[in-house]
Amino acid sequence: VQLQASGGGLVQPGGSLRLSCAASGLTLRSYTISWFRQAPEKEREWISCIRRTSTGTEYADSVKDRFTISRDGAKNTAYLQMNSLKPEDTAVYYCAAAARGICLRDGSNYAYWGQGTLVTVSS
Repeated sequence: VQLQASGGGLVQPGGSLRLSCAASGLTLRSYTISWFRQAPEKEREWISCIRRTSTGTEYADSVKDRFTISRDGAKNTAYLQMNSLKPEDTAVYYCAAAARGICLRDGSNYAYWGQGTLVTVSS
């Protein structure tokens, strides 16, 4: 089982990025998928999830109305579209999968993790 996160990079404030989380060895639609992030010298932060077998989504207040989580069953890939990026969004972003039917914000509930992709928002 492997989750491969990608799509990070350097972007100017106000810009956009789309992160991808490609899965192998598991079927993403059978898992609740979350994105977490960890900024330098800060604790890991849950930011968004999409519930398994449905399109129900949840977002942290810090990213609501700017980020959109989605899933493509045919590609077995989850995405995080990030718009209106701010310097405070700078962090390593991780995707994670849990065999649960609800959105869980505690990372200890997630059995599978991607390796992380760095997003830097700076002018």
